[in-house]
Amino acid sequence: MKIHNYWLIGICAAIIACSTTAANAEIKLNSMFTSNAVLQRDMPIPVWGTANNGERITVEFRGESVSTNAENGKWKVKLPPQPAGGPYIMTISGDGSNITLRNIMVGEVWLCGGQSNMEWTLSASTGGEQAVKDSYDPHLRLIQIPRVALDEPADNVNANWVMAAPETTGTFSGVGYFFGRELRNKLKVPIGLINANQGATMAEAWMPRDVLESDEMFKQILESPWPEEWALLRPTGLYNGMIAPIQGYGMRGVVWYQGESNHPQAYSYRRVFPAMIETWRKLWDIGDFAFLFTQIAPFEITGQKITEPGDSTWAELRESQLYTDQTVPNTGMAVITDAGDPIDIHPKEKKTVGERLALIARDKIYGEDIISYGPIYDSMKIEDEKIIINFKKSKSKLTSKGEKLTGFSIAGADKKFVWADAEIKGNKVIVSSPLVPSPVAVRYGWADCPTVNLFNEEGIPASPFRTDDFQLSTEPK
Repeated sequence: MKIHNYWLIGICAAIIACSTTAANAEIKLNSMFTSNAVLQRDMPIPVWGTANNGERITVEFRGESVSTNAENGKWKVKLPPQPAGGPYIMTISGDGSNITLRNIMVGEVWLCGGQSNMEWTLSASTGGEQAVKDSYDPHLRLIQIPRVALDEPADNVNANWVMAAPETTGTFSGVGYFFGRELRNKLKVPIGLINANQGATMAEAWMPRDVLESDEMFKQILESPWPEEWALLRPTGLYNGMIAPIQGYGMRGVVWYQGESNHPQAYSYRRVFPAMIETWRKLWDIGDFAFLFTQIAPFEITGQKITEPGDSTWAELRESQLYTDQTVPNTGMAVITDAGDPIDIHPKEKKTVGERLALIARDKIYGEDIISYGPIYDSMKIEDEKIIINFKKSKSKLTSKGEKLTGFSIAGADKKFVWADAEIKGNKVIVSSPLVPSPVAVRYGWADCPTVNLFNEEGIPASPFRTDDFQLSTEPK
């Protein structure tokens, strides 16, 4: 099996934290099962590994015992659902050997995936130095999946669970850490975070080969030549090396921050991203688990601030993300138009991102009676020389940060957009321009790096949107 390595984090380290009673023990666990692990509460708990063919394996945990025989050198059991709690001990025994895992917690488990903005570390984030110093929490656990790309799916990884502390959190995902810390503070249960991300990657790198081969559009990407130095960005590689070995581990869902690398094919992302989500859900086989993601942040990709409305591949990518949010069940999208950096594709304000994702989880997944979304476009109506924009129903009122609304443009039948005047009237926004006496369409935040200020009263920004169905720059002709 050909291996492509970029960061060899944990490849030679991270020995499984367990004790055995026999030096020649044949039983081995998947590396997701180590001391200090967090197991997902309130759903069956899968545990798996390898052993001698035919060996009888028994797993005991919290008074429950489940047994099976190894077939073709592999075994897997499912323990009954457990409520949150801990610490506990788990034992795995076979013919003359056993493994003991200690300090096991039961709580909420989330996978933190994506590209460089999810990879961005806590220590390098705004306020990260202090956050690292304050990070000790024995009920918040972390595991880093080594960044490895493979030509074929792997069975295991070299990783181990650790408790959150100044010695362990600095190199962890900043978005992931702030997300997990917020859930810890609000839910008051153990939280486990799985860090599986790699910078500069397209969504296709996180998908299995058979899925890409089954679709002509995906297949073209799969067959494209990829330079050796881009090995970690090769389609299927990161799925094989980082996701396949851990798929099936009990978890509540995924928090995802990725999309920047897909912007040249922004329109196709509305197919690629939902396909990736659907594939992961099938592979995990635990139903439509939560998939929460971040809309990409503002950034002047051309290096120049725009002066007039125009095409934007980043705006088109954001629309594909909004499309996914609105059409794929049990998903949620955090809008961060107020947390970008025009000159840095890696904005360091990760606390806002993590906490917005946690807000959506608390609302949509854990059922708190809170508002987690800003204004979302619903419909439009043309009245004389104005266009009235309606937003989806919400308990929160529209508001602006600043005296005048910014970021709106308007066009007539010629499809040429100009900057527009906009004002809030109740739960509507009225848009117009003296340059467009017969308007047909409105766009908001339609730029790589939009300057926008439409929020709700809770301070959550509106998602960029368009009312038209004009041909997009990345849409197939």
